[in-house]
Amino acid sequence: MGNLRSVQKAFEYIGKSAIISNDLSIIQNSAKLVLPGVGAFKDAMHNLHSLGLIDLLNEEILEKKKLFLGICLGMQLIATKSYEFGETKGLGWIDAEITRFASTELKIPHVGWNGVKFSNPSPLFDSIPDNSDFYFVHSYYFDADRTYATGICDYETEFIASVQHENIFATQFHPEKSQTHGLKIIENFSKLPIC
Repeated sequence: MGNLRSVQKAFEYIGKSAIISNDLSIIQNSAKLVLPGVGAFKDAMHNLHSLGLIDLLNEEILEKKKLFLGICLGMQLIATKSYEFGETKGLGWIDAEITRFASTELKIPHVGWNGVKFSNPSPLFDSIPDNSDFYFVHSYYFDADRTYATGICDYETEFIASVQHENIFATQFHPEKSQTHGLKIIENFSKLPIC
């Protein structure tokens, strides 16, 4: 949902081909999978269900261990559930809940540039300085144990800005909109060896 073409263009900018598709055979034959998104959690899960992609994604990512990158809403969808517009079950790849920012002082949605402090090593951040700025657009955040957190951002509340679990990588921020450091993340993901 949302920003598919801008993510595709980011991969093309670094010299990699990227196909936008919901075709099951194309997804099965892809070397790596990226799930970007902007919008509502419930709508996105409905789309994945209606397109018949849930079982396929579980097979490709959890069983075949294909490399995966979730971006913004794509990161939130890998959580257990979301409380956006009522409770909605997510993909459940990481034990997490998607919770709305509670701030009355700061503008919600959180839109703009913020520093990300690296909390655990990740190949996504190779050659990127700690506390670099990335571009965010979200009202809800990934609330989980910090075990899998690779980046933390502070927007009155400290929240998880990126995660990694085995072959699963995800960022709450938009690498495709985050200029030099964001394109480096796209490049780092593209260079990860295929299992």
